[in-house]
Amino acid sequence: MTDFKRVFVDTAPIIYYLENNAQYKDAIKRFFTNCLEKDIQLVTSALTIEEYLVFPYSSGKMEFADNFKRFIEYMGIEIVSINSVIAEQGAKIRSQYKYFKAMDALQIATAIVSGCDMFFTNDKQLRQEKELPCVTVDELE
Repeated sequence: MTDFKRVFVDTAPIIYYLENNAQYKDAIKRFFTNCLEKDIQLVTSALTIEEYLVFPYSSGKMEFADNFKRFIEYMGIEIVSINSVIAEQGAKIRSQYKYFKAMDALQIATAIVSGCDMFFTNDKQLRQEKELPCVTVDELE
């Protein structure tokens, strides 16, 4: 993990951390602490914002939205917007991996185009993508 300098964080690990997931809380906390201590740049896409904020907006629990925004700022997570280059890379990924969802392909494409050297998720299916090392939360433990 310390060999990586620019890590893309998928939505699930952020949800696990912010919602204090019993199964993953210790591993996720160590991961984010390690990133801060080792000055590892964390990156995510604008899609993560959309995915995360659905629950706070639909439930009216705006404290979740506030916590999310504070976490992004505190961790210094770079938010990358989806553009045509990323969209085209996402299409290439989906053409190779037929069962990838569009959102997942765009997340991976964002990581690749923005120069990340690791993709952190908990979607085991995404480990099929070979251009970028993919680490799952389960692998941290």
